[in-house]
Amino acid sequence: MTDTRRTTVVVTGAGGGIGAALARSYAERGARVLVNDLDARRAEAVAADIGGTPLPGDASAIVPEALELLDGRIDVFCANAGVAPGGGPEAPDEVWEAAWDVNVMAHVRAARALLPHWLEHGGGRFVATVSAAGLLTMVGSAPYSVTKHAALAFAEWLSVTYRHRGVEVHALCPQGVRTDMLRAAGPAGDLLLTPTAIEPHEVAEALHEAVAEGRFLVLPHPEVAGYATARVTDPDGWLGGMNAVQRKLEEGART
Repeated sequence: MTDTRRTTVVVTGAGGGIGAALARSYAERGARVLVNDLDARRAEAVAADIGGTPLPGDASAIVPEALELLDGRIDVFCANAGVAPGGGPEAPDEVWEAAWDVNVMAHVRAARALLPHWLEHGGGRFVATVSAAGLLTMVGSAPYSVTKHAALAFAEWLSVTYRHRGVEVHALCPQGVRTDMLRAAGPAGDLLLTPTAIEPHEVAEALHEAVAEGRFLVLPHPEVAGYATARVTDPDGWLGGMNAVQRKLEEGART
């Protein structure tokens, strides 16, 4: 078990699912946890359950208030809030903009606020919940796939730029997880994700193992490494396989 006693932790999107599991796992390890969620009642319920501090609101703008609530120190920031709209180019601009804002720019804004604090105090830890879609793709959801690729790219950039100055970065890339988001994924989720879905607490455990080993990439589903390798080494074969999945979904929709 990773020792996080006396550590201060902020988890966004922590009113349920992976975020709540991350918050609970840190609290169990003795950390002081701030629970953020847009839904104030959910944030308060999780905070009460784990002995943490609720901070409802937009994940993009909480760092200043979180620093006040945590006595001027944030050791770990888990950028976990996310949205997963469906559709492709036909999706309205506001859908694309919302996905970009929550899945990418919330990470950018948090890092912008955290980095001066971390660089002054010798470092910190940034955990980006990216999803396997950031390494691969997700059929039926271009906004999610594109913005999760961007979230991974931003996490990589942070690590490249600041690791020698004490900032540790982790990209958390689970595949199917039994959460509300999976239940809302529809036929694509049922076909691709549900058969190998894991529980949120397993994602949290995978993160703590990666932290203990100093690994950037966190793969709660180990098979994702093989898929990502195939994507890079045999892109045409991988694209053909994913297109076969797309065709199967289209055939199912017609029957």
